[in-house]
Amino acid sequence: MTTETEPGTVPGSSAVPELADDAAAEHFSVLIVGAGLSGIGAAHHLQSAFPRRSYTILEARDCVGGTWDLFRYPGVRSDSDMQTLGYRFRPWKQAKAIADGPAILEYVRETATEAGIDRHIRFGHRVVRAAWSSQKARWTVDAVHDGRPVRFTANFLYLCTGYYRYDAGYTPELPGIERFGGSVIHPQQWPSDLDYAGKRIVVIGSGATAVTLVPALAERAAHVTMLQRSPTYILSLPAEDAIANALRRTIGARAGYVVTRWKNIGVSTLIYRLSRKRPQMIRSLIRKAAIRRLPAGYEVDTHFAPRYQPWDQRLCLAPDGDLFASIKAGRASIVTDRIAGFSETGIRLESGGELDADVIVTATGLRLLVFGAIRLQVDEREVKLPETMAYKGMMLSGIPNFAYTIGYTNASWTLKADLVSEYVVRLLRYMDRHGYDQCVPINDDPTVTERPLLDFDAGYVLRSVHEFPKAGSRQPWQMGMSYAHDLVKLRHGRIDDGVMRFSRLGRR
Repeated sequence: MTTETEPGTVPGSSAVPELADDAAAEHFSVLIVGAGLSGIGAAHHLQSAFPRRSYTILEARDCVGGTWDLFRYPGVRSDSDMQTLGYRFRPWKQAKAIADGPAILEYVRETATEAGIDRHIRFGHRVVRAAWSSQKARWTVDAVHDGRPVRFTANFLYLCTGYYRYDAGYTPELPGIERFGGSVIHPQQWPSDLDYAGKRIVVIGSGATAVTLVPALAERAAHVTMLQRSPTYILSLPAEDAIANALRRTIGARAGYVVTRWKNIGVSTLIYRLSRKRPQMIRSLIRKAAIRRLPAGYEVDTHFAPRYQPWDQRLCLAPDGDLFASIKAGRASIVTDRIAGFSETGIRLESGGELDADVIVTATGLRLLVFGAIRLQVDEREVKLPETMAYKGMMLSGIPNFAYTIGYTNASWTLKADLVSEYVVRLLRYMDRHGYDQCVPINDDPTVTERPLLDFDAGYVLRSVHEFPKAGSRQPWQMGMSYAHDLVKLRHGRIDDGVMRFSRLGRR
């Protein structure tokens, strides 16, 4: 067996070799961590609102793009439409609404280049520690660059690190897999030189990555089998949005983008709410749609009928029904079973069957990593994230001059990212106007009870949610998953709401 994955170490978990010199620290008004989709958007909002304000972006990797540069497996794409995954301020102009990874990466990089944001990025800077001083009203941020410690200071710290662990995905215990004589690959570490043409491939998993991989691999492989323990809801949508393309031609790119964006927000919100209120209706609609795309007599209830209700986990997307088309053409198949063991030539199933394979792909999930494993301190006190509470889903109780971006689990990530950036701009303007140096949300209401920050049943969330900050039982501590509600709250709600406390240096 050859294995293409390496366990690696958790980014940010290692200590700084030695502390950098305070005297050598560069100072910025705002320090953004992460040059992915969120970080580039945050920088655009910030420099548009404050063209003279100093900022920098620290990026651990050597390029712009974050997740969209990291994931390079065949067929990688978004499971959100680009009218909502795209930035509010920069229309998506391509015909395909369900875009592939390279197109999204190009969009993010073009955004950075056109706005001059790329000139503010420090690549290869892995942030390991950030310490707040109330006496100085500033952050001291320690990073490692080329193995050496580097120090920065900033008035405001804005984490756009996402929540995926980049060095390794999740692979469950697979006893006996070392007996397999072919290649074992996790999609997160897809080798660029893998030639799978004419090979028999088994993809273990049934989530969005597996649903993406199977039809893409089936174009060149001899056959692809998706081996799943249990089914997932898979929804077919057109890869091109005919309404969006028509509006772009008739009323222009920007106006058409706005209209399509709101149309798509409305449709996705409706589907989500119906899934929660009338799950059997949505379940039936998804089942009937699958039957129409599959061969006659196909065992739909075996392979496409999950045990959970729609939107207990995120719905998977098949653009133009590509997965169903691969199955109907005989290039791919689905097996719902459990693994009994491995042989040199494939996988033995609990049902007694066997799957021959040349390549096994473990599309078994992701690992989450809170804020890139950056150690946070406030006035020399180590912050224990599970003891903090999320304020408006973008700041933390007791941590001053700090914001982060975590997107929606039931809608496009960027919808929330844009709103968080807009709120940070409003907050900084408010502080400038009133001469404040520090802002900090304080939870002093004993009746607010704790909730999970990510109230979602996906395996990758359940494995790690205990490491995250908590949400609260009511506003402003609830982690909202409604764009409409957040739009009112973050774009138009009061900044000085009695929970956010402000102060000036020398006056607390």
